[in-house]
Amino acid sequence: MERHLAAVLIADVVGYSRLSEIDEESTRARFQTDFQQIFEPKIAEHHGRLVKTMGDGILAEFLSVVDALRCAVDIQQDKAKRNATALPGEHLFFRIGINLGDIIVEGDDIHGEGVNIADRMQSLAAPGGIALSGTTYDHVKSKIASLGYAFLGEQKVKGIAEPVRVYRAVLDPKAKGATARTRRYQSRWSLTAMTAVLLVVLGGAGAGWLTNRLLHEPTNSQNVSSDTRPSLVVLPFDNLGNVAEQGYLADGLTEDLTTELARLPGLFVISRNAAFTYKDKSMQPVQIAAELKVRYLLEGSIRRIGDEMRINAQLIDATTNGHIWAERFDGAWNEVFALQDKMVSEIATALKLRLVSGQQSAKIAGGTSNTAAYEAYLRGRELVLRESPRIGWRP
Repeated sequence: MERHLAAVLIADVVGYSRLSEIDEESTRARFQTDFQQIFEPKIAEHHGRLVKTMGDGILAEFLSVVDALRCAVDIQQDKAKRNATALPGEHLFFRIGINLGDIIVEGDDIHGEGVNIADRMQSLAAPGGIALSGTTYDHVKSKIASLGYAFLGEQKVKGIAEPVRVYRAVLDPKAKGATARTRRYQSRWSLTAMTAVLLVVLGGAGAGWLTNRLLHEPTNSQNVSSDTRPSLVVLPFDNLGNVAEQGYLADGLTEDLTTELARLPGLFVISRNAAFTYKDKSMQPVQIAAELKVRYLLEGSIRRIGDEMRINAQLIDATTNGHIWAERFDGAWNEVFALQDKMVSEIATALKLRLVSGQQSAKIAGGTSNTAAYEAYLRGRELVLRESPRIGWRP
């Protein structure tokens, strides 16, 4: 069995399953065109070896991690130009992940932890973006002058024992040469570090602290009727778990998605207080949309059994009462933040909102691997809301 150090590049189509359900033949033909006209020549140009395709995924190996990153940048820039001139509904977006690590070679194929980490990086990239492992960043940070980087913190990823440092390449020329730490990573880490002790002191000062935090959480109070942006409400997600008391997970997911979607430029999002007035109410989406004066509704459910969870989500256009996006996300509980980021990215793509590669993704990505502290916060938050009617779900 041969082993060696290599730079591994993995690319994957965003929302391929959804696109295939709409038109399988057209989606496959567009993938093959991109593969033959972009990926194959770019990989060869940058001295890489195309290992194989994997459904809607592409695996390549490079001797130089700098070559791998330059290849990824060229691919995404070329693809962005093609998407800009493509007809509506014919866009394909790729996520690309790169890792420098030890791989196992068997014939023409490669596998092992080095490949697995590259795949996890791909899942953390924004549509049209590139995510790098810490080992990759350490070798390229000063090698490509036109790039900047956004640090997403240490992420606990599936199948890897130790947390992995994650960065996103920022293709915006204004960010070249800089490495930014994402705001979300900083704020969520700070939040979860403090809330780890919340349940201990909740009966006294802790309840007051959380009450104060909830009262001052940002909400969107702008009049939707005067806003020209697409409008959306995130309806309270359903808890489908075996334990009814896990409703705080569904509420926390709803609130996080509301906050992150509100950060996307070009989208107006109804405040969580207004959205939670519809919690446990049986109403048609068209009726809710009419009352809130919004066009789009995001609804869904979460089921958690042990450390595994499944999230189902659907985006509805109230003008047609039809689904314009629907997806299922399976993963471990310690991947909840990465799954939230993936949902936001796919929703942005479905709404044809422009994500500024790297720069915008830094605002909607990141999170701490300390999910135990995050869960403690959600539990405490639910208790405070239950005990304090003045800050309940109604605005």
